[in-house]
Amino acid sequence: MTDELDDLKAAMDVATPEPDAARKRETLAQAQINFARRQGSQLTARQTIQTGPIGHILNGAKTMLTTLTSRAGLTTTTALVAVGLFVVLPNIGDMRLPDGGFAQAPETVTPSEARTQTASGTANLGETANDALADAERFNGADPLDGEIMAEEPIMEMPDTDVAQAAPVTTAKANQSFAAQGQSATRLRREGVTPIVSGELRADDLLVEAPVAFSEDDTEAFANAPESPLKVTTEDPVSTFSIDVDTASYAVVRSSLMNGVLPPKGAVRVEEMINYFPYAYPTPEGQHPFQPTITVTPTPWNAGTQLVHIGIQGELPPVADRPPLNLVFLIDTSGSMQDANKLPLLKQSFRLMLSELRPEDEVSIVTYAGSAGQVLEPTPAAERSTILAALDRLAAGGSTAGQAGLQQAYQVAESMTEDGEVTRVILATDGDFNVGLSDPEALKDYIAEKRDSGTYLSVLGFGRGNLDDATMQALAQNGNGQASYIDTLSEAQKVLVDQLTGALFPIANDVKIQVEFNPAQIAEYRLIGYETRALAREDFANDRVDAGDIGAGHRVTALYEVTPVGSDAVLNGPLRYGDTEATAADPSGELGFFKLRYKNPGDTTSTLIETPIQPTGIAPTDDIRFSVAMAGFGELLRGGTFLNGWAWDQAITLAQSSKGEDPFGYRAEAITLMRLAESLSQ
Repeated sequence: MTDELDDLKAAMDVATPEPDAARKRETLAQAQINFARRQGSQLTARQTIQTGPIGHILNGAKTMLTTLTSRAGLTTTTALVAVGLFVVLPNIGDMRLPDGGFAQAPETVTPSEARTQTASGTANLGETANDALADAERFNGADPLDGEIMAEEPIMEMPDTDVAQAAPVTTAKANQSFAAQGQSATRLRREGVTPIVSGELRADDLLVEAPVAFSEDDTEAFANAPESPLKVTTEDPVSTFSIDVDTASYAVVRSSLMNGVLPPKGAVRVEEMINYFPYAYPTPEGQHPFQPTITVTPTPWNAGTQLVHIGIQGELPPVADRPPLNLVFLIDTSGSMQDANKLPLLKQSFRLMLSELRPEDEVSIVTYAGSAGQVLEPTPAAERSTILAALDRLAAGGSTAGQAGLQQAYQVAESMTEDGEVTRVILATDGDFNVGLSDPEALKDYIAEKRDSGTYLSVLGFGRGNLDDATMQALAQNGNGQASYIDTLSEAQKVLVDQLTGALFPIANDVKIQVEFNPAQIAEYRLIGYETRALAREDFANDRVDAGDIGAGHRVTALYEVTPVGSDAVLNGPLRYGDTEATAADPSGELGFFKLRYKNPGDTTSTLIETPIQPTGIAPTDDIRFSVAMAGFGELLRGGTFLNGWAWDQAITLAQSSKGEDPFGYRAEAITLMRLAESLSQ
């Protein structure tokens, strides 16, 4: 019987066509372009049993040899030659796709499909890629460059290193580092990679995915303190703290969770988690610019305790009454601000803010990087194109001379101020103040001096990796301003558009709260959050002690968890030599006494508000219940020391049942973050 191979050989002698060089070139071009496109389809390599280039080469070689040496394999491959199909096998180490397969050419390929952007870097395809682009354009009838490549799109260029030497990246770490936050650029620069921005596509700009060594940054610093302790009322009945309307902590928590990691415990300030959301508290009536509302409600995580909920609503004066505004944008343009979620997002954010300014308002821009400089003279807000052009010209590079920048910004602010006008400095930075802060205490005194002259300082944080939240909080608190963290353009809309009036126009300064609990009714208590805002008891009546400020329309929420006398939840036993008279029956039934001090803007003497705290017996509103859910969320992120076994599912259920009206989706987003935190905590 004639062997099958003999029959095939005879057929080849008769029907084998001549090689087609043009077809070979077209096939090569399509394969190369499709490979480049496929390489950019994902950010991280998939997990494999045998990792590394050598492992894949061995696996591929084994499969190839096993298939091709069988009779069917030999018959098939020879037949392919007989019909004139040329298969171009590139270098296996270069052509392997992340899933272990090989690229296949599409029917039609455009030059824009050949461009692949990755956060991992590039490997140069050289002259072969150049030929592939040219051939693809001729083959498809496409014009050179289809206009889809923008000058703003960063293209990364790999250093001259062996790609195979780079450490593999796990999916979890890659998600943490490179997911939509622009953090890759900083880390690549630290590894010697230079970003290139180009308005045209060159052959050398073609990108393929390569492993990147990932090292987690640990330079972030957060302002926080140990969790407020449980206090015995007979020993320490008075609690005093400064109010806080900052919201930076919530945005930092969101940034971490959206990157697939739990936030550092130090980044969680529970009061800022609570105060991030708008609540419909009663509006002020009478002579004071705000009104406190106190409600006593059961504690969801401990049946033996109660929550004293304090809500303060600031008045919102008519917008037409506001005075002219002078703004000095103090912008960090140091090298650490290059990432997409830093200086580029900062520019977009300030664009939104400009839409809220009036024609008579004025804007100036001061930058600092190595040295400070004024890049925009005081300019009326009506000249929007001039201001935007100055913003667009900003570029990142150099070290961070923060102190010099602050000093120049205040000098510019003073030159802009006239009687009856409001002047504010807005510092935008990632917090990496690495030059010029030789004496932080002297800098705080300098900011406090400028604050007393009427020029307040607010701080906007951008980006992650080297975020110095602690410095930003200290600067904002000493400057009578707010500290916010901008991680998305939506957050910029909330902070710089929706809440701009409250941020820039205070209705009360140095606002302090003091609560005295009645030992006849309350055995123990603890303040939830406000650890960094605690004050000494004697500071309350001392008008020289600085405290927080409330802006127009601002709301402030504070929560105490209290344990009634006789409750099974009391954690501290009686003292042998305790004061028995202190716990004698009190016919008033008061749980405590609430006091609040504030100064009208420009005043040096405070005004006192006081009212007793009575058991209300009123069902809590959705606003109160949601604020309690957010308090539980924050405490779970910090470890849940006092939550008595209350878990994520219960916090989520409480938040869902109290979401109420949510016109901007803030509460729905918070529930999503809670679900993410629950999954990540497993």
